[in-house]
Amino acid sequence: MKREHGQTQACWGGIDGVTSVPLFPGIELGYLSLTGDHFSVHHRGSGHIVVINYCKNGRIGWKMDSGSYIYLGAGDFSAHTLRQDVHSEISLPTERYEGLSICIDPAELSADPPELLSGAGITGSALTEKLCGHEAMRSFGRNEQADAIFRYFYDQPEDTRLPYQKLKTLELLLYLYHAENGSNQCIAEYQAEQIEVIRRLHQDLLSNLDQRITIEALSKQYLMNPTTMKALFKSVYGTSIAAHMKEHRMQEAAKLLAETEMSIAEVALSVGYDSQSKFSTAFKEFFQMLPKEYRKSRK
Repeated sequence: MKREHGQTQACWGGIDGVTSVPLFPGIELGYLSLTGDHFSVHHRGSGHIVVINYCKNGRIGWKMDSGSYIYLGAGDFSAHTLRQDVHSEISLPTERYEGLSICIDPAELSADPPELLSGAGITGSALTEKLCGHEAMRSFGRNEQADAIFRYFYDQPEDTRLPYQKLKTLELLLYLYHAENGSNQCIAEYQAEQIEVIRRLHQDLLSNLDQRITIEALSKQYLMNPTTMKALFKSVYGTSIAAHMKEHRMQEAAKLLAETEMSIAEVALSVGYDSQSKFSTAFKEFFQMLPKEYRKSRK
């Protein structure tokens, strides 16, 4: 995919899967479709550029200068300046991310502001202070007002896409500027040591799909309170441990059915089901077809 170069490329320089759309002087919109598990970003340009990120699908996480982590899931959004992540470590816990990024150059915006912003007395510096303040990053959980604005950035007819992008960007900035502090629920930060434990736990579970390990056993193995462990896992990977592992088990089972001659009973055992009937029920719930039907469809 061909990429244009502008402020968004300063925000996401050197990464494939980014397309950008200049909207106004000092404001550029970028659409991101990323795959992989982690990567580093080496930003070009001013550290004063403000970045608003919105997660549509998947998950994305930043390692903060403080060493803590923040993760965005579907519907979450954040704001920060490039000073926070000149050399960012970014992770994609589910190995995919779709979202958008609005990059704002406060100086350029103040020099030639859109009428709707100037009429409301909003300057680039005032917007920066409101969105970022003295914090490294502000991140917010999904809410109806913001989500109603963000969803209009997608699935618009080509002949009205750019007007909608401009209109909704201004509406978003007006909303964020006038939102009362605390009206958007902030997302919790987690310490690097905690996240590392959750990553090890996740990898161990994936390496042992044929085993059923209880929350209590995991809690003892990783020396972490069960409630904390479950909350951390959901923050990083977006779902509960049980739901996340069921998805991996079903995907692995589908691969074995399509690529090997293993019996259905053998496939069931390899992904942690000692009962073929329970496996078949779970598989049908996930893929809307029985294992034997799935295998036949892939031959």
